[in-house]
Amino acid sequence: MTTTFAYKDLVIDFTSSFQLMWTDEGSRGERDGAFWRPLTNTPRLQNFYPVGDLGWPNRDDVNGKTAIAVLKDSKGDAGTALRRPLRFEKVWTDQGSGSWKNGSMWRPIPPDGYVALGLVCNVEYDPPSVDTYRCVRSDLVHPAAPGDLIWDDKGTNAWYDFSSWRINPPDAPGGMIYLSPGTFVGAASHTPTARDANAYALMLLIPEETNTPEPPAPVLRSFSRPAKVGKDTLTYTTILPWFTVNDPNLTPLEQIMTSSEYRLKRVDRFKCFGFGWNNTSGTQRFSWAYEEGNDGSKTKEFSETTGIEFTVTWKSTAWEVSAKLSQSFTHTESETDGWSKKTTRTVDVEIPPGKAIAAYTIESTYTLFRGDANESQVTTVGVDYEGGGNVYWVEYPPKTATKTSAAKQAAPKTISAKPPAAKPLPAKQPAVKPLPAKQPAAKPPAKPLPAKPAGAKPLPAKPPAAKPLPAKKAVPAKGSNSR
Repeated sequence: MTTTFAYKDLVIDFTSSFQLMWTDEGSRGERDGAFWRPLTNTPRLQNFYPVGDLGWPNRDDVNGKTAIAVLKDSKGDAGTALRRPLRFEKVWTDQGSGSWKNGSMWRPIPPDGYVALGLVCNVEYDPPSVDTYRCVRSDLVHPAAPGDLIWDDKGTNAWYDFSSWRINPPDAPGGMIYLSPGTFVGAASHTPTARDANAYALMLLIPEETNTPEPPAPVLRSFSRPAKVGKDTLTYTTILPWFTVNDPNLTPLEQIMTSSEYRLKRVDRFKCFGFGWNNTSGTQRFSWAYEEGNDGSKTKEFSETTGIEFTVTWKSTAWEVSAKLSQSFTHTESETDGWSKKTTRTVDVEIPPGKAIAAYTIESTYTLFRGDANESQVTTVGVDYEGGGNVYWVEYPPKTATKTSAAKQAAPKTISAKPPAAKPLPAKQPAVKPLPAKQPAAKPPAKPLPAKPAGAKPLPAKPPAAKPLPAKKAVPAKGSNSR
């Protein structure tokens, strides 16, 4: 099991080891805060670098309690994904704050074509070493914005104002992830700007494995009505990193160690909703109905438990990240309403004499599994989606020849059935016009599958963002720290 994730030539991993740089202890500030340097001094994280420091809204020891992204170039020193900062620009010092330790905040200045992903805290008032941190090539990141407040110096009597903020990624498009590196941005004021020069999110693609494009095509072997539901076939698997999933049974750090990846599997099956056999001498018309979509109840329960959404971008409650599944994986190429309600659609079919025709749709079931050794299921709830936007037809005897074996039959023809008023017809029929005959009554549509039992309890909602703080305070005359 790997804990790394890659985008182009950039490799992302995580560390939960830190060195304390500065706290506001002794300052009598309105908020407690501390700033920590990420450590990569383990064999697993060799050649990985931090891109900024961690800001924390209290003075507790964060080692083993949270994680931050660290990066490396997949091509090593010969690559171009990462570069050292040119220098550091001073943003703030704690002079006058009364804190027991001296500390300062610095902004990395990147080379052309690169960006810095957060601020750096250092002990005393000297800049940190440019060898410790890395800037990232600009095509590997996406602009982000300041998020929730971490700490500000209100009440400390520091000579200058300062506030620090988390990095909030924008909504990711389909098939993508925007990930905050876990660093912080800051300014010499108590109000964040709408756009910060150091606020960027890392980018990742959401991998999809195509196991089988679709289940085996159904075949009519006689004039008898076929089975209502076909064989289950694993068609697609979407691989999700741990930080995009809220696991009801694991903490984020447990996820890194035991299930750094999750597999959202889509199993498809053909479902017969209409069958007609014309054993008369005249053409017969049949009308069949089927349901398309999902009533939304199991979808809501699944999303509340795992955080994963099927039609929109979702954001994790444990990490600043946004992600969105692809449209092809979720049957949302043309619309998303099917994930909140079911729609009944009707098709009319003309069957010539001596023919049997069956109509099918595809039913999909989505289930989330951990990437651990046992591939355990995350919830007891799987989410079903009926329809998938197409109707599949198959006939007997086969159109090509009355004695063709089942193995040589052509695949069923697909006809769009999305518009409610559409009246798709099967393949071209013989131009025979016998006398009309009495039509048999059409059989009712198949019943939907029963609902599965309720799953895990929903996770609590993410707390609201902090309100903007007052304007910058006046700068008093300089003096030495009170210790």
